[in-house]
Amino acid sequence: MAGVTKEFPNVPTGGRALPAFLIIGWRWIGRNPAVAIAPILLPFIFLYFLSFISPPSLFPLEIVGAMLFTMQNIGSWVLGDSATWRIECSLQDMFVASPLGRLRYLFGIAFSNLIAMLPALVILAGMLAWVGGQDGVPLTPYAGLVLFVSLATLWVLFSSIGIAISSRIRTQREIWPVGNLTFTILGMLSPLYYPITVLPPLWQDAARFLPATYAALLVQGAMGITPASPLEMLTYAGLLAATTVVVLTITLRLYRWGEL
Repeated sequence: MAGVTKEFPNVPTGGRALPAFLIIGWRWIGRNPAVAIAPILLPFIFLYFLSFISPPSLFPLEIVGAMLFTMQNIGSWVLGDSATWRIECSLQDMFVASPLGRLRYLFGIAFSNLIAMLPALVILAGMLAWVGGQDGVPLTPYAGLVLFVSLATLWVLFSSIGIAISSRIRTQREIWPVGNLTFTILGMLSPLYYPITVLPPLWQDAARFLPATYAALLVQGAMGITPASPLEMLTYAGLLAATTVVVLTITLRLYRWGEL
């Protein structure tokens, strides 16, 4: 960074990475509006069928699950972008040689994909506010804050997982199956669309090893969808934070930066 500043004293070297990645995400939608539609389809397919086979009282919980699943699925998009930029475009090599650094590069990819996912999240949030009010499950400021923090945590967490996996992918053909398999399985194992108590005991035990489970339990408890005492809420928050730290530590160690 010092060398760049010395050679080009009148050119700003900071504060441009995030806006640049924001433009990338926005231009992606602008050039192909289907990008904004695609993240909506899969969660809405689940909601459509669940509305027929589940009690109406669970519909707010299912909308919350769709929001969490959408945020978790960003990891698959981040994996695809990161692998494509490295394998096909050789952009990672340019960033390795630049002053940007690994963490800002990783955060930029995650941020650009968040822009593409925002329309789906906004629509689902509007549905939650409308359906929750009708069913007596209002989205209070406290519940809204818990939902926002949980979504932000999953965004950081699963984006890092996607980026870490992408650095191990060697060919373009591996991107689609690896990404879809990884994040669909994680989404299905976590009790996002239903209470964890409806799962078989063995499945419940497996789900408790996944961070998205505690995000779901935390939001469901904050909204009063499923009963949770203050102590249970603190436990869910602590477990979500702990699993996030563990997974982030592992994924950052797995990620290859500047390596062949």
